[in-house]
Amino acid sequence: MLQKNEYQKMKSIHQKELLATQIEMQQQTMQHIGREIHDNIGQKLTLASLYTQQLAFENKAPQITETIENISAILNTSLSELRQLSKTLTDNAVAKEPLVTLIQAECHKIHAFVKCSFSFNKAANQLGYSYELKSVLVRIVQEFLQNSIKHSQCKNIVATLNKKGDWLELHLEDDGKGFDPTASNKGIGLSNIKKRAAIINGVLDVESNAKGTQLTLKIPL
Repeated sequence: MLQKNEYQKMKSIHQKELLATQIEMQQQTMQHIGREIHDNIGQKLTLASLYTQQLAFENKAPQITETIENISAILNTSLSELRQLSKTLTDNAVAKEPLVTLIQAECHKIHAFVKCSFSFNKAANQLGYSYELKSVLVRIVQEFLQNSIKHSQCKNIVATLNKKGDWLELHLEDDGKGFDPTASNKGIGLSNIKKRAAIINGVLDVESNAKGTQLTLKIPL
């Protein structure tokens, strides 16, 4: 009969293997979608854009020409956005990029689309972290950012990544209105973070009050 420690160890190994499989399947699915967008939808939009440009050239009525040109502009904008989406889906950034670079990318997204300041402090080696660890940490950062922006009404978010001995420490905080971590209606965001932290054997601490929310995750290396 398995001892409790042996059972916990086997359970942890199983969770890591399951995570690796899920991440691999997810990546393959995204790459397939990205290729379909590029090869199928992208080509159709390109053809439609060419047709509208030809119509605008051949048409002699100024009002109709203006309408056709507007349609063409919409098609070209949609095509550009689809190409960018296809590139994002087919390019496995998590595998290629260092962890610090991945978190910085999330920072740039905040600056680009949200009226919220996001600063990132790092004192950790960029190299040597596994695909699974990077993937989980990026998802946790994304989850925290989404919750903060959507619910906390915060103006500032700070992320800090440090390596302390044999531990990697991720600290996230905002200056929003906070929430009650013990409440039954706290939503799935915190639950998702806890599940992801457990998969990489992370030690998670979440504190929240009227002055903001702080999340600290320590991962053994």
